[in-house]
Amino acid sequence: MSALSKSIETAEQARKQRWPWVAAAAALVVVLSAGAWIGADRGGEPASGEAGDPVRGGTLEFALIDYQRSPDPQWGTNYAESTIGNNITDKLTWQDPDTGEITPWLAESWEYTDDLTEFTFHLRDDVTFSDGSPFDSAVVKANFDQYVHGDQALGINPNGAQLLPGYIETLTPDEHTAVVRFERPLASFLQASSFTANAQPGFLSLSTLALSAEERTDPAKIIGTGPFVYESWEEQVKTVLVKRDGYDWSPPALGHDGEAHLDRVVFNTIPEASVRTGSLVSGEIDATLDVGTTDEQPLRDQGFDIISRGVSGTSIFFNLNSQLFPTNDINVRKAIQLGWDREAVERTVLTDSYSIADSVLADSVQGHADYSDTVLRYDPDEASRLLDEAGWTPGDDGIRTKDGRRLEVKLLGISNLVANKPAYESIQQDLKEIGIDLQLTVVPIPDYTAAFASAATDWNVVAANRSRNDPAVLNLAYSPALGNAASITEDSPGIDAAEVTEVLGRLETTLDPALREEYAEAAQDLLLEQYALVSPVYNPSQVIAQADYVHGIVFDAQSRNHFVDAWKSNGE
Repeated sequence: MSALSKSIETAEQARKQRWPWVAAAAALVVVLSAGAWIGADRGGEPASGEAGDPVRGGTLEFALIDYQRSPDPQWGTNYAESTIGNNITDKLTWQDPDTGEITPWLAESWEYTDDLTEFTFHLRDDVTFSDGSPFDSAVVKANFDQYVHGDQALGINPNGAQLLPGYIETLTPDEHTAVVRFERPLASFLQASSFTANAQPGFLSLSTLALSAEERTDPAKIIGTGPFVYESWEEQVKTVLVKRDGYDWSPPALGHDGEAHLDRVVFNTIPEASVRTGSLVSGEIDATLDVGTTDEQPLRDQGFDIISRGVSGTSIFFNLNSQLFPTNDINVRKAIQLGWDREAVERTVLTDSYSIADSVLADSVQGHADYSDTVLRYDPDEASRLLDEAGWTPGDDGIRTKDGRRLEVKLLGISNLVANKPAYESIQQDLKEIGIDLQLTVVPIPDYTAAFASAATDWNVVAANRSRNDPAVLNLAYSPALGNAASITEDSPGIDAAEVTEVLGRLETTLDPALREEYAEAAQDLLLEQYALVSPVYNPSQVIAQADYVHGIVFDAQSRNHFVDAWKSNGE
Protein backbone atom coordinates (compact mmCIF):
# COMPACT_ATOMS: atom_id res chain seq x y z
CA MET A 1 0.00 0.00 0.00
CA SER A 2 1.42 3.40 -0.94
CA ALA A 3 1.90 6.18 1.62
CA LEU A 4 -0.98 8.10 0.10
CA SER A 5 -3.23 5.02 0.11
CA LYS A 6 -2.42 4.39 3.74
CA SER A 7 -2.96 8.00 4.76
CA ILE A 8 -6.43 8.16 3.24
CA GLU A 9 -7.38 4.60 4.03
CA THR A 10 -10.97 5.52 4.93
CA ALA A 11 -11.79 6.96 1.51
CA GLU A 12 -14.06 5.07 -0.88
CA GLN A 13 -12.14 2.92 -3.32
CA ALA A 14 -13.81 4.18 -6.48
CA ARG A 15 -13.77 7.88 -5.76
CA LYS A 16 -11.80 9.20 -8.72
CA GLN A 17 -10.59 8.90 -12.26
CA ARG A 18 -7.13 10.01 -13.45
CA TRP A 19 -6.69 13.64 -14.40
CA PRO A 20 -4.15 13.88 -17.23
CA TRP A 21 -1.56 16.64 -17.09
CA VAL A 22 -0.74 17.08 -20.77
CA ALA A 23 1.04 19.56 -22.99
CA ALA A 24 -0.59 22.14 -25.22
CA ALA A 25 -1.72 20.81 -28.57
CA ALA A 26 -3.39 24.01 -29.77
CA ALA A 27 -3.41 27.69 -28.88
CA LEU A 28 -5.28 26.89 -25.68
CA VAL A 29 -5.49 23.58 -23.88
CA VAL A 30 -8.64 23.31 -21.79
CA VAL A 31 -8.53 21.09 -18.70
CA LEU A 32 -11.79 19.33 -17.96
CA SER A 33 -13.93 20.50 -15.08
CA ALA A 34 -13.70 18.82 -11.70
CA GLY A 35 -16.98 17.01 -12.17
CA ALA A 36 -15.47 14.71 -14.79
CA TRP A 37 -12.75 13.69 -12.38
CA ILE A 38 -14.77 12.35 -9.51
CA GLY A 39 -15.88 8.73 -9.62
CA ALA A 40 -18.40 7.55 -7.04
CA ASP A 41 -21.01 9.81 -5.47
CA ARG A 42 -19.85 10.16 -1.89
CA GLY A 43 -22.86 12.06 -0.55
CA GLY A 44 -22.51 13.59 2.90
CA GLU A 45 -21.77 10.48 4.95
CA PRO A 46 -18.34 9.66 6.33
CA ALA A 47 -16.30 7.37 4.10
CA SER A 48 -15.85 3.78 5.19
CA GLY A 49 -12.70 1.68 5.26
CA GLU A 50 -10.94 -1.02 7.17
CA ALA A 51 -10.42 1.32 10.13
CA GLY A 52 -14.15 1.97 10.41
CA ASP A 53 -16.09 5.18 10.00
CA PRO A 54 -14.25 8.38 10.94
CA VAL A 55 -14.99 9.66 14.43
CA ARG A 56 -15.62 13.38 14.69
CA GLY A 57 -14.07 15.46 17.44
CA GLY A 58 -11.01 15.18 19.61
CA THR A 59 -7.53 16.70 19.72
CA LEU A 60 -4.50 15.31 17.92
CA GLU A 61 -1.22 15.94 19.73
CA PHE A 62 1.50 15.94 17.07
CA ALA A 63 5.24 16.39 17.60
CA LEU A 64 7.90 17.96 15.36
CA ILE A 65 11.62 18.58 15.63
CA ASP A 66 11.22 22.15 14.30
CA TYR A 67 9.22 25.12 15.49
CA GLN A 68 7.19 27.71 13.65
CA ARG A 69 9.05 31.02 13.62
CA SER A 70 6.10 32.99 12.25
CA PRO A 71 2.45 32.13 11.60
CA ASP A 72 2.73 33.65 8.09
CA PRO A 73 2.58 30.65 5.69
CA GLN A 74 4.00 32.55 2.71
CA TRP A 75 7.15 33.29 4.70
CA GLY A 76 7.87 29.98 6.42
CA THR A 77 10.73 27.84 5.13
CA ASN A 78 11.02 24.87 7.49
CA TYR A 79 8.90 21.74 7.57
CA ALA A 80 6.90 22.80 10.63
CA GLU A 81 6.03 26.12 9.02
CA SER A 82 4.99 24.67 5.68
CA THR A 83 2.95 21.86 7.24
CA ILE A 84 1.07 24.19 9.56
CA GLY A 85 0.60 26.75 6.79
CA ASN A 86 -0.89 24.12 4.50
CA ASN A 87 -3.64 23.42 7.03
CA ILE A 88 -4.83 27.01 7.33
CA THR A 89 -4.57 27.86 3.61
CA ASP A 90 -5.52 26.23 0.31
CA LYS A 91 -4.01 26.25 -3.22
CA LEU A 92 -5.39 26.64 -6.70
CA THR A 93 -4.58 23.01 -7.52
CA TRP A 94 -3.62 19.71 -5.90
CA GLN A 95 -0.81 17.47 -7.12
CA ASP A 96 -1.29 13.71 -6.94
CA PRO A 97 1.57 12.39 -4.79
CA ASP A 98 1.79 9.11 -6.71
CA THR A 99 1.53 10.27 -10.33
CA GLY A 100 2.49 13.95 -10.23
CA GLU A 101 -0.75 14.88 -11.99
CA ILE A 102 -2.21 18.31 -11.32
CA THR A 103 -5.86 18.15 -10.23
CA PRO A 104 -8.55 20.64 -9.09
CA TRP A 105 -8.80 22.42 -5.78
CA LEU A 106 -9.81 26.07 -5.52
CA ALA A 107 -9.63 26.16 -9.30
CA GLU A 108 -12.19 23.89 -10.97
CA SER A 109 -10.50 24.06 -14.36
CA TRP A 110 -7.78 25.90 -16.23
CA GLU A 111 -6.17 26.42 -19.60
CA TYR A 112 -2.87 27.78 -20.82
CA THR A 113 -1.38 29.20 -24.00
CA ASP A 114 0.91 27.21 -26.25
CA ASP A 115 3.90 29.33 -25.26
CA LEU A 116 3.26 28.70 -21.54
CA THR A 117 3.24 32.37 -20.63
CA GLU A 118 -0.44 32.71 -19.72
CA PHE A 119 -2.49 30.49 -17.41
CA THR A 120 -6.23 31.00 -16.92
CA PHE A 121 -7.91 29.54 -13.81
CA HIS A 122 -11.66 29.20 -13.34
CA LEU A 123 -12.32 29.44 -9.61
CA ARG A 124 -14.92 27.83 -7.40
CA ASP A 125 -17.67 30.26 -6.44
CA ASP A 126 -18.39 28.91 -2.95
CA VAL A 127 -15.07 29.48 -1.14
CA THR A 128 -14.68 31.96 1.71
CA PHE A 129 -11.99 32.98 4.13
CA SER A 130 -12.47 32.24 7.82
CA ASP A 131 -13.50 35.89 8.38
CA GLY A 132 -16.34 35.44 5.87
CA SER A 133 -14.75 37.42 3.03
CA PRO A 134 -14.96 35.85 -0.44
CA PHE A 135 -12.19 34.04 -2.28
CA ASP A 136 -12.20 35.48 -5.80
CA SER A 137 -9.95 36.56 -8.63
CA ALA A 138 -9.09 39.87 -6.91
CA VAL A 139 -7.71 37.89 -3.97
CA VAL A 140 -5.66 35.70 -6.31
CA LYS A 141 -4.17 38.81 -7.92
CA ALA A 142 -3.38 40.49 -4.59
CA ASN A 143 -1.72 37.34 -3.25
CA PHE A 144 0.46 36.67 -6.30
CA ASP A 145 1.45 40.34 -6.60
CA GLN A 146 2.67 40.51 -3.01
CA TYR A 147 4.04 36.96 -2.99
CA VAL A 148 6.34 37.71 -5.93
CA HIS A 149 7.13 41.40 -5.43
CA GLY A 150 6.90 41.75 -1.65
CA ASP A 151 5.98 45.04 -0.01
CA GLN A 152 8.91 47.05 1.32
CA ALA A 153 6.69 49.41 3.29
CA LEU A 154 5.19 46.45 5.18
CA GLY A 155 8.50 44.61 5.57
CA ILE A 156 7.21 41.75 3.39
CA ASN A 157 9.93 39.98 1.40
CA PRO A 158 9.42 38.77 -2.20
CA ASN A 159 9.06 35.20 -0.97
CA GLY A 160 7.72 33.82 -4.26
CA ALA A 161 10.12 35.57 -6.64
CA GLN A 162 12.25 32.49 -7.19
CA LEU A 163 9.33 30.06 -7.53
CA LEU A 164 7.56 32.29 -10.10
CA PRO A 165 10.36 33.94 -12.14
CA GLY A 166 9.19 36.31 -14.84
CA TYR A 167 5.80 36.96 -13.22
CA ILE A 168 4.15 40.00 -14.81
CA GLU A 169 0.63 40.25 -13.44
CA THR A 170 -2.66 38.56 -12.71
CA LEU A 171 -5.64 39.76 -14.72
CA THR A 172 -9.19 39.54 -13.38
CA PRO A 173 -11.64 39.49 -16.32
CA ASP A 174 -14.42 38.49 -13.94
CA GLU A 175 -14.95 37.57 -10.31
CA HIS A 176 -14.11 33.90 -10.76
CA THR A 177 -11.49 34.01 -13.53
CA ALA A 178 -7.81 34.73 -12.88
CA VAL A 179 -5.28 35.01 -15.70
CA VAL A 180 -1.65 34.73 -14.54
CA ARG A 181 0.91 36.11 -17.01
CA PHE A 182 4.68 35.63 -17.30
CA GLU A 183 7.27 37.35 -19.47
CA ARG A 184 8.73 34.00 -20.60
CA PRO A 185 7.60 30.36 -20.61
CA LEU A 186 7.10 28.85 -17.17
CA ALA A 187 6.03 25.24 -17.63
CA SER A 188 6.40 24.54 -13.93
CA PHE A 189 3.76 27.10 -12.95
CA LEU A 190 0.99 24.49 -12.93
CA GLN A 191 2.96 22.53 -10.36
CA ALA A 192 3.76 25.76 -8.52
CA SER A 193 0.03 26.44 -8.22
CA SER A 194 -0.14 23.33 -6.02
CA PHE A 195 3.18 23.89 -4.21
CA THR A 196 3.14 23.11 -0.49
CA ALA A 197 6.76 23.33 0.64
CA ASN A 198 8.95 26.28 1.62
CA ALA A 199 7.48 29.78 1.24
CA GLN A 200 4.39 28.28 -0.34
CA PRO A 201 1.65 30.31 -2.07
CA GLY A 202 -1.25 29.59 0.29
CA PHE A 203 -3.93 32.23 -0.12
CA LEU A 204 -4.36 34.87 2.56
CA SER A 205 -7.26 37.30 2.94
CA LEU A 206 -7.00 40.90 1.81
CA SER A 207 -7.03 41.97 5.46
CA THR A 208 -3.98 39.81 6.17
CA LEU A 209 -2.13 41.01 3.09
CA ALA A 210 -2.51 44.59 4.37
CA LEU A 211 -0.57 43.75 7.55
CA SER A 212 3.13 44.27 8.18
CA ALA A 213 5.50 41.38 8.82
CA GLU A 214 5.47 42.25 12.51
CA GLU A 215 1.67 42.31 12.63
CA ARG A 216 1.61 38.87 11.02
CA THR A 217 3.20 37.40 14.11
CA ASP A 218 -0.27 37.63 15.66
CA PRO A 219 -1.87 34.32 14.61
CA ALA A 220 -5.39 35.71 15.07
CA LYS A 221 -4.72 38.02 12.12
CA ILE A 222 -3.62 35.26 9.72
CA ILE A 223 -6.80 34.52 7.77
CA GLY A 224 -6.89 31.71 5.21
CA THR A 225 -9.47 29.53 3.48
CA GLY A 226 -8.16 26.26 4.94
CA PRO A 227 -9.82 23.57 7.07
CA PHE A 228 -8.22 24.90 10.27
CA VAL A 229 -7.64 28.30 11.86
CA TYR A 230 -5.13 29.43 14.45
CA GLU A 231 -6.06 29.22 18.11
CA SER A 232 -2.63 30.07 19.50
CA TRP A 233 1.08 30.20 18.71
CA GLU A 234 3.95 29.96 21.19
CA GLU A 235 7.26 30.26 19.38
CA GLN A 236 9.58 27.31 20.06
CA VAL A 237 6.81 25.61 22.08
CA LYS A 238 3.65 24.80 20.14
CA THR A 239 1.06 25.93 17.61
CA VAL A 240 -2.62 25.08 18.08
CA LEU A 241 -5.09 24.90 15.20
CA VAL A 242 -8.86 24.47 15.56
CA LYS A 243 -11.41 23.26 13.02
CA ARG A 244 -12.82 25.84 10.61
CA ASP A 245 -16.62 25.88 10.75
CA GLY A 246 -18.29 25.52 7.35
CA TYR A 247 -15.25 24.33 5.41
CA ASP A 248 -16.30 22.23 2.41
CA TRP A 249 -13.75 22.49 -0.43
CA SER A 250 -11.01 19.92 0.13
CA PRO A 251 -9.21 18.74 -3.00
CA PRO A 252 -11.59 16.32 -4.74
CA ALA A 253 -8.70 13.84 -4.90
CA LEU A 254 -8.90 13.32 -1.14
CA GLY A 255 -12.52 12.23 -1.21
CA HIS A 256 -13.27 14.26 1.91
CA ASP A 257 -16.57 16.11 2.30
CA GLY A 258 -17.14 18.97 4.70
CA GLU A 259 -15.23 20.09 7.75
CA ALA A 260 -12.20 18.44 9.30
CA HIS A 261 -12.95 15.48 11.54
CA LEU A 262 -10.71 16.69 14.38
CA ASP A 263 -11.63 19.62 16.61
CA ARG A 264 -8.02 20.58 17.21
CA VAL A 265 -4.44 19.79 16.16
CA VAL A 266 -1.61 20.72 18.52
CA PHE A 267 1.86 20.91 16.92
CA ASN A 268 4.39 20.39 19.73
CA THR A 269 8.03 21.36 19.22
CA ILE A 270 10.23 18.62 20.72
CA PRO A 271 13.83 18.90 19.44
CA GLU A 272 15.17 15.78 21.18
CA ALA A 273 14.45 12.49 19.40
CA SER A 274 14.40 10.51 22.65
CA VAL A 275 11.83 12.88 24.14
CA ARG A 276 9.61 12.65 21.06
CA THR A 277 9.73 8.88 21.23
CA GLY A 278 9.19 8.80 24.99
CA SER A 279 6.22 11.15 24.70
CA LEU A 280 4.63 8.89 22.11
CA VAL A 281 5.15 5.73 24.16
CA SER A 282 3.79 7.39 27.30
CA GLY A 283 0.68 8.63 25.49
CA GLU A 284 1.46 12.35 25.93
CA ILE A 285 1.34 12.73 22.15
CA ASP A 286 -0.59 10.76 19.54
CA ALA A 287 1.89 10.97 16.65
CA THR A 288 5.31 12.33 15.86
CA LEU A 289 7.19 13.33 12.75
CA ASP A 290 10.99 13.16 12.59
CA VAL A 291 11.23 9.61 13.94
CA GLY A 292 14.80 8.61 14.68
CA THR A 293 16.11 5.90 12.36
CA THR A 294 16.99 3.72 15.34
CA ASP A 295 13.49 4.18 16.79
CA GLU A 296 11.45 3.01 13.81
CA GLN A 297 11.56 -0.73 14.42
CA PRO A 298 11.25 -0.59 18.24
CA LEU A 299 8.15 1.60 17.89
CA ARG A 300 6.72 -0.74 15.28
CA ASP A 301 7.38 -3.67 17.64
CA GLN A 302 5.40 -1.86 20.34
CA GLY A 303 2.36 -1.59 18.08
CA PHE A 304 2.79 1.91 16.66
CA ASP A 305 2.16 2.51 12.97
CA ILE A 306 5.07 3.85 10.92
CA ILE A 307 3.98 5.75 7.82
CA SER A 308 6.29 7.63 5.48
CA ARG A 309 6.78 9.17 2.07
CA GLY A 310 9.98 10.10 0.30
CA VAL A 311 10.38 13.81 -0.33
CA SER A 312 9.94 14.56 -4.04
CA GLY A 313 12.39 17.05 -5.49
CA THR A 314 16.13 16.74 -5.09
CA SER A 315 18.03 14.28 -2.99
CA ILE A 316 19.91 15.43 0.06
CA PHE A 317 22.87 16.80 -1.85
CA PHE A 318 26.37 18.10 -1.43
CA ASN A 319 26.37 21.23 -3.59
CA LEU A 320 30.00 21.86 -4.55
CA ASN A 321 31.17 25.48 -4.69
CA SER A 322 32.66 26.02 -8.15
CA GLN A 323 34.54 29.22 -7.31
CA LEU A 324 35.99 28.56 -3.84
CA PHE A 325 39.29 26.71 -3.27
CA PRO A 326 39.63 23.70 -3.35
CA THR A 327 36.25 22.73 -4.86
CA ASN A 328 36.95 25.08 -7.77
CA ASP A 329 39.05 22.13 -9.02
CA ILE A 330 36.81 19.75 -10.99
CA ASN A 331 39.03 16.80 -10.04
CA VAL A 332 38.31 17.51 -6.38
CA ARG A 333 34.60 17.64 -7.12
CA LYS A 334 34.74 14.36 -9.03
CA ALA A 335 36.77 12.74 -6.25
CA ILE A 336 34.11 13.73 -3.73
CA GLN A 337 31.47 12.08 -5.94
CA LEU A 338 33.45 8.83 -6.28
CA GLY A 339 35.21 8.70 -2.93
CA TRP A 340 32.55 7.46 -0.51
CA ASP A 341 30.60 4.24 -0.13
CA ARG A 342 26.87 4.72 -0.72
CA GLU A 343 26.11 1.12 0.21
CA ALA A 344 27.71 1.68 3.62
CA VAL A 345 25.52 4.73 4.26
CA GLU A 346 22.45 2.78 3.17
CA ARG A 347 23.39 -0.18 5.38
CA THR A 348 24.47 1.64 8.52
CA VAL A 349 22.44 4.87 8.55
CA LEU A 350 19.23 4.51 6.55
CA THR A 351 16.11 2.46 7.14
CA ASP A 352 13.64 1.15 4.58
CA SER A 353 11.86 4.51 4.81
CA TYR A 354 14.78 6.07 2.93
CA SER A 355 16.88 5.25 -0.13
CA ILE A 356 20.38 6.06 -1.25
CA ALA A 357 20.54 8.66 -4.03
CA ASP A 358 21.42 7.65 -7.58
CA SER A 359 20.89 11.16 -8.96
CA VAL A 360 20.35 14.69 -7.77
CA LEU A 361 16.69 14.26 -8.82
CA ALA A 362 14.54 11.98 -6.66
CA ASP A 363 13.18 8.93 -8.45
CA SER A 364 9.60 10.08 -7.79
CA VAL A 365 10.10 13.10 -10.07
CA GLN A 366 9.48 13.01 -13.81
CA GLY A 367 12.75 12.69 -15.76
CA HIS A 368 14.85 11.02 -13.06
CA ALA A 369 17.93 9.17 -14.41
CA ASP A 370 20.17 6.64 -12.62
CA TYR A 371 23.90 7.42 -12.26
CA SER A 372 24.76 4.74 -9.70
CA ASP A 373 26.96 2.81 -12.16
CA THR A 374 28.77 5.84 -13.53
CA VAL A 375 29.77 9.04 -11.71
CA LEU A 376 28.06 8.03 -8.47
CA ARG A 377 29.71 4.62 -8.12
CA TYR A 378 32.09 3.97 -5.23
CA ASP A 379 35.57 4.04 -6.75
CA PRO A 380 38.22 5.28 -4.30
CA ASP A 381 41.02 4.23 -6.66
CA GLU A 382 39.71 6.45 -9.45
CA ALA A 383 39.11 9.25 -6.95
CA SER A 384 42.72 8.99 -5.79
CA ARG A 385 43.96 8.96 -9.39
CA LEU A 386 42.04 12.15 -10.13
CA LEU A 387 43.58 13.86 -7.12
CA ASP A 388 47.06 12.66 -8.10
CA GLU A 389 46.48 13.97 -11.61
CA ALA A 390 45.53 17.38 -10.24
CA GLY A 391 48.71 17.60 -8.16
CA TRP A 392 47.30 16.77 -4.73
CA THR A 393 49.91 14.78 -2.77
CA PRO A 394 49.36 12.95 0.56
CA GLY A 395 50.69 14.76 3.64
CA ASP A 396 52.15 13.27 6.81
CA ASP A 397 48.68 12.96 8.35
CA GLY A 398 47.19 11.45 5.18
CA ILE A 399 45.43 14.65 4.11
CA ARG A 400 46.57 15.80 0.70
CA THR A 401 48.18 19.14 0.01
CA LYS A 402 48.87 21.28 -3.04
CA ASP A 403 51.06 24.35 -3.18
CA GLY A 404 51.26 24.26 0.62
CA ARG A 405 47.48 24.18 1.16
CA ARG A 406 45.60 21.29 2.70
CA LEU A 407 42.68 19.61 0.96
CA GLU A 408 40.16 20.88 3.49
CA VAL A 409 36.53 20.98 2.40
CA LYS A 410 34.15 22.89 4.67
CA LEU A 411 30.55 21.66 4.80
CA LEU A 412 27.47 23.48 6.05
CA GLY A 413 24.45 21.28 6.75
CA ILE A 414 21.13 21.15 8.57
CA SER A 415 20.46 18.97 11.61
CA ASN A 416 16.66 18.89 11.29
CA LEU A 417 16.55 15.60 9.36
CA VAL A 418 17.50 12.70 11.58
CA ALA A 419 19.68 10.88 9.03
CA ASN A 420 21.73 13.89 7.95
CA LYS A 421 24.59 14.03 10.43
CA PRO A 422 25.28 10.27 10.64
CA ALA A 423 25.28 10.08 6.83
CA TYR A 424 27.73 12.98 6.58
CA GLU A 425 29.98 11.42 9.22
CA SER A 426 30.15 8.18 7.22
CA ILE A 427 31.13 10.15 4.12
CA GLN A 428 33.69 12.11 6.16
CA GLN A 429 35.42 8.86 7.15
CA ASP A 430 35.57 7.56 3.57
CA LEU A 431 36.88 10.81 2.13
CA LYS A 432 39.60 10.94 4.76
CA GLU A 433 40.89 7.61 3.40
CA ILE A 434 41.61 9.26 0.02
CA GLY A 435 43.11 12.41 1.58
CA ILE A 436 40.16 14.81 1.77
CA ASP A 437 39.47 16.51 5.10
CA LEU A 438 35.70 17.06 5.13
CA GLN A 439 34.97 19.45 8.00
CA LEU A 440 31.36 19.28 9.18
CA THR A 441 29.20 22.09 10.54
CA VAL A 442 25.71 20.61 10.96
CA VAL A 443 23.36 22.96 12.80
CA PRO A 444 19.67 23.78 13.34
CA ILE A 445 17.85 25.75 10.66
CA PRO A 446 18.18 29.23 12.26
CA ASP A 447 21.97 28.82 12.51
CA TYR A 448 22.13 27.29 9.04
CA THR A 449 20.15 30.20 7.59
CA ALA A 450 22.53 32.73 9.15
CA ALA A 451 25.62 30.89 7.89
CA PHE A 452 24.13 30.31 4.43
CA ALA A 453 24.24 34.05 3.78
CA SER A 454 27.98 33.64 3.15
CA ALA A 455 27.73 30.31 1.29
CA ALA A 456 29.56 31.55 -1.83
CA THR A 457 32.61 32.76 0.08
CA ASP A 458 32.82 30.55 3.19
CA TRP A 459 31.56 27.05 2.38
CA ASN A 460 32.83 24.48 -0.12
CA VAL A 461 29.78 22.29 0.38
CA VAL A 462 26.21 23.19 1.25
CA ALA A 463 24.25 20.08 2.21
CA ALA A 464 20.48 20.35 1.96
CA ASN A 465 17.64 19.49 -0.43
CA ARG A 466 14.84 21.20 -2.35
CA SER A 467 11.27 19.93 -2.10
CA ARG A 468 9.41 20.22 -5.38
CA ASN A 469 7.74 17.46 -7.37
CA ASP A 470 8.74 18.81 -10.77
CA PRO A 471 11.98 18.43 -12.78
CA ALA A 472 12.22 22.23 -12.98
CA VAL A 473 13.45 22.01 -9.39
CA LEU A 474 16.88 21.64 -11.02
CA ASN A 475 16.50 24.98 -12.77
CA LEU A 476 15.20 26.57 -9.59
CA ALA A 477 18.12 25.28 -7.54
CA TYR A 478 21.08 25.46 -9.92
CA SER A 479 20.50 28.08 -12.61
CA PRO A 480 22.98 30.94 -12.17
CA ALA A 481 19.99 33.22 -12.73
CA LEU A 482 18.00 31.68 -9.86
CA GLY A 483 19.23 29.57 -6.93
CA ASN A 484 22.83 29.17 -8.20
CA ALA A 485 23.52 26.44 -5.67
CA ALA A 486 26.98 25.73 -7.07
CA SER A 487 27.99 29.43 -6.92
CA ILE A 488 28.69 29.60 -10.66
CA THR A 489 30.22 32.84 -11.93
CA GLU A 490 31.86 33.85 -15.19
CA ASP A 491 35.15 33.14 -13.39
CA SER A 492 34.31 29.56 -12.29
CA PRO A 493 37.14 27.50 -13.85
CA GLY A 494 36.07 25.42 -16.84
CA ILE A 495 32.34 26.15 -16.49
CA ASP A 496 30.25 27.86 -19.14
CA ALA A 497 27.67 29.75 -17.07
CA ALA A 498 25.58 30.58 -20.14
CA GLU A 499 25.40 26.88 -21.06
CA VAL A 500 24.25 25.95 -17.57
CA THR A 501 21.56 28.62 -17.67
CA GLU A 502 20.37 27.50 -21.11
CA VAL A 503 20.32 23.75 -20.46
CA LEU A 504 18.49 24.07 -17.16
CA GLY A 505 16.12 26.70 -18.55
CA ARG A 506 14.79 24.28 -21.19
CA LEU A 507 12.78 22.58 -18.45
CA GLU A 508 10.48 25.60 -18.39
CA THR A 509 9.74 25.59 -22.12
CA THR A 510 7.48 22.56 -22.51
CA LEU A 511 4.97 20.29 -20.80
CA ASP A 512 5.40 17.57 -23.42
CA PRO A 513 6.33 14.49 -21.35
CA ALA A 514 8.90 13.15 -23.81
CA LEU A 515 10.68 16.48 -24.14
CA ARG A 516 10.65 17.05 -20.40
CA GLU A 517 12.27 13.62 -19.91
CA GLU A 518 14.93 14.55 -22.48
CA TYR A 519 15.59 17.97 -20.94
CA ALA A 520 15.67 16.58 -17.41
CA GLU A 521 18.28 13.99 -18.34
CA ALA A 522 20.39 16.64 -20.08
CA ALA A 523 20.21 18.78 -16.94
CA GLN A 524 21.31 15.87 -14.75
CA ASP A 525 24.15 15.01 -17.17
CA LEU A 526 25.41 18.59 -16.98
CA LEU A 527 25.23 18.83 -13.18
CA LEU A 528 26.58 15.37 -12.37
CA GLU A 529 28.86 14.34 -15.24
CA GLN A 530 30.01 17.33 -17.24
CA TYR A 531 30.74 19.76 -14.40
CA ALA A 532 30.44 17.60 -11.25
CA LEU A 533 28.64 20.35 -9.38
CA VAL A 534 26.78 18.10 -6.96
CA SER A 535 27.27 14.87 -5.07
CA PRO A 536 23.85 13.41 -4.14
CA VAL A 537 23.69 11.59 -0.80
CA TYR A 538 20.32 10.04 0.00
CA ASN A 539 16.65 10.51 -0.73
CA PRO A 540 15.02 12.00 2.36
CA SER A 541 11.72 10.85 3.75
CA GLN A 542 9.21 12.20 6.18
CA VAL A 543 8.51 9.47 8.72
CA ILE A 544 5.62 9.50 11.18
CA ALA A 545 5.08 7.15 14.11
CA GLN A 546 1.49 7.18 15.32
CA ALA A 547 -0.71 5.36 17.79
CA ASP A 548 -2.93 2.72 16.22
CA TYR A 549 -6.01 4.85 16.88
CA VAL A 550 -4.76 7.64 14.57
CA HIS A 551 -5.93 7.57 10.96
CA GLY A 552 -6.04 9.68 7.82
CA ILE A 553 -2.91 11.85 7.97
CA VAL A 554 -2.16 12.71 4.34
CA PHE A 555 1.26 13.07 2.73
CA ASP A 556 1.05 15.41 -0.26
CA ALA A 557 3.35 15.57 -3.31
CA GLN A 558 6.00 17.49 -1.34
CA SER A 559 5.52 15.09 1.62
CA ARG A 560 3.91 17.76 3.76
CA ASN A 561 1.05 16.63 5.96
CA HIS A 562 -2.63 17.55 5.77
CA PHE A 563 -5.03 16.86 8.63
CA VAL A 564 -8.45 17.58 7.11
CA ASP A 565 -9.10 13.82 6.84
CA ALA A 566 -7.33 12.83 10.06
CA TRP A 567 -9.24 11.32 12.97
CA LYS A 568 -8.84 9.29 16.12
CA SER A 569 -10.83 6.13 16.65
CA ASN A 570 -10.77 6.66 20.42
CA GLY A 571 -12.43 10.05 19.83
CA GLU A 572 -10.39 11.76 22.55
